[in-house]
Amino acid sequence: MKKLIFRNFAKDTMSFFLIMCLTIGIIVWTLQAVNYFDFVSEDGHGLKTYFSYIILNFPKIIHRIIPFIFFISLFYILNHYEFKNELQIFWTFGITKIQFANKILLLSLFLTIFQIWFGSFLSPYSQLKGRELLKTSNMDFFTSLIKEGKFINVVDGLTIFINKKNNDGSFSNIFLDDSSKSISKMIYAKNGLIVDNEQVKIFELYNGQVINKDDKKINIFEFDQINFNLGNFASSSILVPKVQEISSEHLLACSLSKWGQFNFTEHKVFKCNQKIINEINQELFKRLYKPFYIPLIAILSCFLIIVPKSNYRYQRNRKIIFVVTFFLLIISEASLRYSTISSLATFLYLVIPILSFILVYGIFYRSVKNV
Repeated sequence: MKKLIFRNFAKDTMSFFLIMCLTIGIIVWTLQAVNYFDFVSEDGHGLKTYFSYIILNFPKIIHRIIPFIFFISLFYILNHYEFKNELQIFWTFGITKIQFANKILLLSLFLTIFQIWFGSFLSPYSQLKGRELLKTSNMDFFTSLIKEGKFINVVDGLTIFINKKNNDGSFSNIFLDDSSKSISKMIYAKNGLIVDNEQVKIFELYNGQVINKDDKKINIFEFDQINFNLGNFASSSILVPKVQEISSEHLLACSLSKWGQFNFTEHKVFKCNQKIINEINQELFKRLYKPFYIPLIAILSCFLIIVPKSNYRYQRNRKIIFVVTFFLLIISEASLRYSTISSLATFLYLVIPILSFILVYGIFYRSVKNV
């Protein structure tokens, strides 16, 4: 019977948790979709790419809100059980408050493991797939970005100027500045046209000049037609994967080795060096250690069962628990930024949650014994 009671409580808690995750997640996702639209559309990507991209970013949002939603779920369900006198069923069947709290901690431990898996694999994988989507869809963004009489430099290492965009899709009076290599190249052409060649964009240029220059000399030659490969260039917003998009396996390897180079796809290279080692460590703390705040949130929520609703201190107790736990969530997020500034900061970041859990559990145990 005790197992059935605990099972029903866990079912109610996780059902409310899932509903809240989807509800809050969709609200945040919808609000961020506006920013994503600007981010994607500025590179000339279509609506299909936009919707696919924001869907792939949904797991990132869910990962960020899981601890908060778990606290809200526990807070709501425990209050609901108290007001409906359902907690009395637990005590009637001989379940002690310590046993009840331990079951909640067990539930929080399962969620902690899920949070670690979610943040280490699913969330970075979906974000990386979103970046790859932008990368592969950039086949059309050159044409849509080009504006008459404007210098376009959203592409890394390449500046484009078009004097006139004709009705047939061709261009007149074209200027290209290619600084992607050690020898920079400037090209002027009277006419040009962007065409597809086996899923690669080629800029066909007619009647112009090419100026190659380095530190020592300048070479100029004229041409009737040359092909300029636009497939070698990518939008500046999709060049290199961010740390948040890299798997925990590679981040751990980078953190332990301090330097190196890891290939993730055939067209992406993530460079691990000392300059970003702090950022990498912060990301690892967020994925692998921050989830352990969930059991601390759980034991703080358990203080709701100490004082019954008939006690005059019940309402005050609820408010204190809510404020303290909410403050803890803010601290867990804010302290992450300073966790790698020194060895002492890292030590404190790792130790304080553990000591806090031991302290809070001890206070809870003593409070229950004294009730």
